[in-house]
Amino acid sequence: MKVAIIHEWLDSYAGSERVVEQFLKIWPDADLHVVCDFMPPAERGWLGNRPVRTSFIQRLPGAAKRFRWYLGLMPMAIEQFDLSAYDLIVSSSHAVAKGVLTGPGQRHISYVHSPMRYAWDLQHQYLRQANLERGLKGAYTRWLLHKLRAWDQLSAARPDVLLANSSYIAERIRKCWRRDAEVVFPPVDTDRFTLHQAKQDHFLIASRMVPYKRIELVAEAFARMPQHRLVICGDGPSLPLVQAAAKGAPNIELRGRVPQAELVQLTQTARACVFAAEEDFGIATVEAQACGTPVIAFGKGGAVDIVLPGETGVLFPHQTVDSLCDAVQHFTTMQLSPAACRANAERFSEAAFRTAIQAVAERPA
Repeated sequence: MKVAIIHEWLDSYAGSERVVEQFLKIWPDADLHVVCDFMPPAERGWLGNRPVRTSFIQRLPGAAKRFRWYLGLMPMAIEQFDLSAYDLIVSSSHAVAKGVLTGPGQRHISYVHSPMRYAWDLQHQYLRQANLERGLKGAYTRWLLHKLRAWDQLSAARPDVLLANSSYIAERIRKCWRRDAEVVFPPVDTDRFTLHQAKQDHFLIASRMVPYKRIELVAEAFARMPQHRLVICGDGPSLPLVQAAAKGAPNIELRGRVPQAELVQLTQTARACVFAAEEDFGIATVEAQACGTPVIAFGKGGAVDIVLPGETGVLFPHQTVDSLCDAVQHFTTMQLSPAACRANAERFSEAAFRTAIQAVAERPA
């Protein structure tokens, strides 16, 4: 069986690249096709010496630094790959990869990280954050997103099988594309985060400081709870907002970016990790559970699939300071087992992901 793996672009080693890495472990002889490849040499180790086939966007002016400017051309670019020689096509899609053209006798399995967020329900938020609500650029961007929405829905009919990385994304697929998707949780390197039974007194939130992560909400909540110590790791554009919300409270420590080894240790020894974002999935949530650390998370999005309320953590119903404070108070009355948290995390291991994907691929068409 000849296999092709399709991915949008390679520019950093992140969540979607981890999925492609596991695909390549399942099918080591597969050919990899991407819209463009600008992955730095230091991050290419997982690719080995594998050749990467790219589209015409690879050669366009300025693409090395600003390939996203060519988003409007990517639907056409992904359709130019000639995949007629392949029996199985497996795509990792958060934008256009699912739109490759296949024919009778070929099977296309598409693993969907999300429909294009910026083209669907998050369009207005995207335009606001990019300062594109008005003017000629704003008008052009709205037109482009309108065209992308139409293509996105049209191309969603092309894969034979749609897989979603969480129940939340499966629901977004139903809403945007009117198709059903089977949930296969993404791979998490649970072996890198080992069980640690002894916990200290700090709560932890570690994240990029961007608006949707709502780290300022966590800071404000703990500023109201001086009896509980909070450690915040990370940096980003929302840092001033987080600092203002913390109000200089002596129980809140902002450490900025920390080395990976220190972050793992902080996670292993935390009383609980706190997450206030509405995530598509939330790999950091699983990593915390792999350390045997309970999780207090906003009860929407991927956290609903990950946290077992009353067994491995607490889900709070509203993205508000009061709701989080209530959740922390409830958590302090519970006794949760680190071993149960670790066992829960094993559901999301890389091996579990490969087994699930292989089962789908071997299923009769």
